[in-house]
Amino acid sequence: MQDLLSLTFAGEKPVISQGRNQHLSWLWRDEGIIELTPLHPSTNMALVVSCGIHGNETAPIEMVNQIASELIAGDLPLAMRLLIIIGNPAAMRENKRYLQADVNRMFGGRWQQFPDSAEARRALCLEQAIETFYLSGSHEELRWHLDLHTAIRGSWHTRFGVLPQRDKPWPQAFLRWLSAAGLEALVFHRAPGGTYTHFSHHCFQANSCTLELGKALAFGHNDLSQFSDADAALRALICGQEVGADASIPRRYRVLQQITRLSAQFRLHMSKDTLNFTVFPQGTLLAEDGETRYYVQQAREYVLFPNPDVACGLRAGLMLVEDNAHNQALQLESVDERQQAAS
Repeated sequence: MQDLLSLTFAGEKPVISQGRNQHLSWLWRDEGIIELTPLHPSTNMALVVSCGIHGNETAPIEMVNQIASELIAGDLPLAMRLLIIIGNPAAMRENKRYLQADVNRMFGGRWQQFPDSAEARRALCLEQAIETFYLSGSHEELRWHLDLHTAIRGSWHTRFGVLPQRDKPWPQAFLRWLSAAGLEALVFHRAPGGTYTHFSHHCFQANSCTLELGKALAFGHNDLSQFSDADAALRALICGQEVGADASIPRRYRVLQQITRLSAQFRLHMSKDTLNFTVFPQGTLLAEDGETRYYVQQAREYVLFPNPDVACGLRAGLMLVEDNAHNQALQLESVDERQQAAS
């Protein structure tokens, strides 16, 4: 079969839409969506790997496409059921984040609140793809969803993960894998949202994370060596191998407040080159929208995803605070390691 990316770019259904090799069988489910089933599974997991939910975030698409090609060619074994998704093919072809509206604000049925468009219909298609995939397995399966992105802006933490709202601690095995994937920070949501990972976690209890793996660049301009940790960790997971235990533990942050654009009067008081995780002191005016003002409430808050150009009613930024207990423990461990090395 021609590779997933080429077919999705062409907007064509493959002449051969299913097949098998010595490791697995595969099925073209829909545009940019392939399901792979191991002939001899070694782990009871159902894994969804999505990318291209924003069409201009190309490096994860290239990385996932290479893995998919190796799986279908029989060059890579498969340990669990796997669903691979390129999320927004129409925007990808135009090298745009989206065409009419941000698909990653539409999940959990929120697509019904948007004007009818190909992207709203695509959000429904992606919901149905995950539902069909997870519900076709057994109730005992461990469900994971890794949604791979790159960020519009640069960041003080080059690679980080954003986890959806959850009322109990995340499994340590999941957090260890995120560490092995090279994430330098983890951000924990405290409220529901319209993201693909919130949908898969809330509706299907998947261990879900949005992975921000670098800066968004056009096809042909990515240095995939910068994604080597994530690529190696993903390949190990797919093949049923243990990931390395020597990865650095990410710093942790939690969302304290959301900055929402309410009207055309919205003004974000940050420069266009403000990096993700830039810190602001208490009392700083962050944004204003008519009579509404957003200020830094705690002694130190960190901005994530600042974007004044979103549509009215959508998130224009998140403000974070550190998980002090966790991060202080990391600092103590780092001091201990340096002292042991010095002695």
